[in-house]
Amino acid sequence: SRRVLGVIRPTAECIGQISHTRHVGIFATPGTIRSHTYELEIAKLHPDIKVTGVPCPMWVPLVENNEADKPGADYFVRQKIDEMFLIDPAIDSIILGCTHYPLLIDKIRRFAPKGVTIIPQGDYVARSLQNYLQRHTDMEARLTQGGTLRLLTTEQPHQFNENASIFLHQNVKAERIVL
Repeated sequence: SRRVLGVIRPTAECIGQISHTRHVGIFATPGTIRSHTYELEIAKLHPDIKVTGVPCPMWVPLVENNEADKPGADYFVRQKIDEMFLIDPAIDSIILGCTHYPLLIDKIRRFAPKGVTIIPQGDYVARSLQNYLQRHTDMEARLTQGGTLRLLTTEQPHQFNENASIFLHQNVKAERIVL
């Protein structure tokens, strides 16, 4: 069987210790917000927490087009933060529900009200994986140690390389494949 490490559950497990007001915001893609997956997962573990999801359809293109650190991105980030706090001013924690959004974290922190905790999920997911591997030593033993990285894309490699370099903080060279 193939096991998949979820990215929502690790954050949902921790949010109860992070939020003091029990009002949490989620910035995510429109599809993620429509799915209500964060609300459902948080409600299972912390039924007292009120979750407000706000879709941010412009944020991924800002990141993928190297505009995240430019002044033009300020408008789109501030717009969504204002929208969230108009819906629920009691929010004290915001989960960044997309892998792209941590690249906007400086702007999000700048425009969010003082004292609001911004939660990129990477550390929570990494700790969850580490914990899983410690509990399942048989799984860890099957993992390749010291492997190499080969990037394959169905997109145009130059575009993929530019986007991947933003996340990996190094130049990458992907190969194009046809599925």
